[in-house]
Amino acid sequence: MLRVALTGGIATGKSYVLERFRQRGVPCLDADVLAHAVTAAGTEATRAIRERFGPQVIGADGAVDRQALGDIVFRDPSERQHLEAIVHPEVYRSILAGLQAIERTGATPLALVDVPLLYETGHEGDFARVIVTACSVELQVERLVRRGLSEGEARRRINAQWPTEKKVARADFVVSTDGTPDETGAQVDTILQALVPPR
Repeated sequence: MLRVALTGGIATGKSYVLERFRQRGVPCLDADVLAHAVTAAGTEATRAIRERFGPQVIGADGAVDRQALGDIVFRDPSERQHLEAIVHPEVYRSILAGLQAIERTGATPLALVDVPLLYETGHEGDFARVIVTACSVELQVERLVRRGLSEGEARRRINAQWPTEKKVARADFVVSTDGTPDETGAQVDTILQALVPPR
């Protein structure tokens, strides 16, 4: 089974691209969804985050309050590194378990994993191919502001990641998401045909 990573900066269209692959029958894992599970109430990671960052980053439901934590870690790179050291190993264990479960079914030639910080965490070697989503920084900012962030917060989160052009330079495939959803979808279909040629 071909293990393929999908990555790219925040608000570059990864979720749309992942969903397009899913609609085409490709089994998909989403590292962000797995991170939510890892930081739910009662997990080891949540306990470690509370110890490191204080009770104010834990919500009433006992899970990590991502907004409160984000306000801390996107202002201070050293705090972000502390968080990543807690969360990333747990998320990658979940990814590996998920891929092994998919592979055991023997039902698919390909599985896709959305890993936003793939290059930043040095895990690109875990995958046979890497797809990067890319768009202009201004479009990233526009999308993040629509999600409720201030422009300053949006730029801080973008700047906390590798520049898109650095990721594009290392990618096997690039999906430009500056255009229409249909244009993005057509690129996904072309990549899928390259990954799994029609018989």
